[in-house]
Amino acid sequence: MSAEATNPEARPDARPELRRRGRTRLDLRRLGRAALLGPTSRDRLPDAIGHVAEAHRAHHPDADLSILRRAYVLAESSHRGQMRKSGEPYITHPLAVTLILAELGAETTTLTASLLHDTVEDTEVTLDQVREEFGDEVCFIVDGVTKVEKIDYGAAAEPETFRKMLVATGNDVRVMSIKLADRLHNMRTLGVMRPDKQARIAKVTRDVLIPLAERLGVQALKTELEDLVFAILHPEEYEHTRALIAAHAGERDPLPAIAESVRVVLREAGIHAEVLVRPRHFVSVHRISRKRGELRGSDFGRLLILVGENADCYGVLGELHTCFTPVVSEFKDFIAVPKFNLYQSLHTAFATSGGHVAEVIVRTRQMHRVAEAGVVALGNPYATAAAVTATAGAAAGSAEACADPYEERVDPTRPGWLSRLLDWQQSAPDPDTFWSVLRAELAQDREITVFRADGGTLGLPGGASCIDAAYAQHGEAAHGCIGARVNGRLTSLSSRLSDGDTVQLLLAHDASSGPSADWLEHAHTPAARIAISSWLKAHPDGAAATTTAARAPLSVVGARGGGGNAVADLPDATVRLAGCCTPVPPDAVAGFVVRGGAVTVHRVQCAAVAQMRSLGRTSVAVHWRATADCRVTLLAESFGRPHLLADLTEAIAREGVEVVSATVEPPVEQRVRHSYTLQLPDATGLPALMRAMRDVPGVYDVSRA
Repeated sequence: MSAEATNPEARPDARPELRRRGRTRLDLRRLGRAALLGPTSRDRLPDAIGHVAEAHRAHHPDADLSILRRAYVLAESSHRGQMRKSGEPYITHPLAVTLILAELGAETTTLTASLLHDTVEDTEVTLDQVREEFGDEVCFIVDGVTKVEKIDYGAAAEPETFRKMLVATGNDVRVMSIKLADRLHNMRTLGVMRPDKQARIAKVTRDVLIPLAERLGVQALKTELEDLVFAILHPEEYEHTRALIAAHAGERDPLPAIAESVRVVLREAGIHAEVLVRPRHFVSVHRISRKRGELRGSDFGRLLILVGENADCYGVLGELHTCFTPVVSEFKDFIAVPKFNLYQSLHTAFATSGGHVAEVIVRTRQMHRVAEAGVVALGNPYATAAAVTATAGAAAGSAEACADPYEERVDPTRPGWLSRLLDWQQSAPDPDTFWSVLRAELAQDREITVFRADGGTLGLPGGASCIDAAYAQHGEAAHGCIGARVNGRLTSLSSRLSDGDTVQLLLAHDASSGPSADWLEHAHTPAARIAISSWLKAHPDGAAATTTAARAPLSVVGARGGGGNAVADLPDATVRLAGCCTPVPPDAVAGFVVRGGAVTVHRVQCAAVAQMRSLGRTSVAVHWRATADCRVTLLAESFGRPHLLADLTEAIAREGVEVVSATVEPPVEQRVRHSYTLQLPDATGLPALMRAMRDVPGVYDVSRA
């Protein structure tokens, strides 16, 4: 493997945003050797973690560094004599992992656990010693990170290893933060391994850890991992991309001049902003070259504009779209609608007079910190409950305080997708199913939020259907789901949901109801697929019973015999109300002359109106008489139950409405459809009548025919 792939921080084209201004990237191998060979004073931090302390203080000026010194001393003495396969002292690895996290702004507890993350696994240090020396919180994280056995990157070992990582992550997201930094340093030094083992590790990193980094919002780790995996798995394309970047380095880059013109525009507008040129990393350049073909100078980077407040982001956007020509298709607002991984920014692009198109990211400095570090930037999610945890741990005794590292904890930073994974991983029947479904779930790069009828929300992956929403909200009770209303309209369970939809799920009261086999074709979430498959396996004869014939066409009795209150502007013409849409005052209506000279009146929204006009029929003006009585046909959808017809007709009678005719269809999948042709004394009472019918127990929809 190339030197760039094993040590990307040594490349001149490495991402500058991963470095803090004024501090160069460290040579951790040399640093580790110096730490072991040089003297260490008792009254100050060891030289080996001086740079870690410097990076930590840059984010947390008031941090207590004494615990880092004690953690380093324990880690160095425990790992003394151990060497990595690359030949460096083993202590260089926890140091490198800790420095990565310190650069991202991790808090002191995370850095302490990072220094110790391999001690329990690889040395004689026990969890009891870690707890006694550093407390329950550090013990909890170290135990979560500690691998039960050396990872064998074979097909059988990986699923179980990552299942444990997933459970540990769900209990404390800081566990996965350390795991990601651990994998990044291992990937940086992967060149000492055999090519086949490099490929196996790179594939697992690509399939699981990079998507996890994306979902946890740790973009700084994700982008570097992507480049390292790209170099190993696609060496020819990597070399081609590197050649493109090298060729661009020798050309005149238009982005600095564009950035300066943006600075002038914002300065004149009185907006205080920092405008930076942000080079694309290798994988990003490769993707954009495949999308656009031949690359232009402005395609090798983007402009990053950092401001102080959210309102300034939109001020910058207004100035850019006013002073330059915006590319409307490139605009995305992730501030108003943040991504599922905490990411917030405005994305736009504009064309310059020189023919270049510059892509722009606008965000506040706090948004930038979260965009780079994700959950790492959120600090300790349990800080407010630290005292309670410590008290509980002391009461339980030292032998039990860390006995269960996967004990459920309420984590305010836990994303919805992680909660879903934790729910279904317990139901995965075998490691192969877990592995395949995990990869499919992580491949989802978009999450939507839908609103429940009770006012709550559901987080679902993009492309999810009503079936997925049913299992996300009701669990196994969703086996009895028979329909859904999306944004107030009845729809099939296979309908895909969009971001912001309101979904009301309709469940049968019959406990024997269950899903049909075709539900699997429309279920996208692991929870739904596993639950449906389990039910079908347990009820091999039940699947056929739930699949029924299509509903027979509804026979609606309409008021075809008269025109009610409708009057046509055609002398001596007979007026009839159409049975297909049963218009009533004050509906907007249109009339058409049919065979025999009669005028049929339709609501203007009726499909028959469009059909008549397409046939060249001329419409006749129609208006309503002043009298208020009218005739209308209503459809009622309900669950089947005894006395339902009696309750509905009683509700209609209480509203003073006459039933002209009624039709009840046979039950289908526990649902019953009724149609009523009614004579109302006053058309204004129609909304109240429909509400009264909906209030009858078991009725979930009432609509006009």
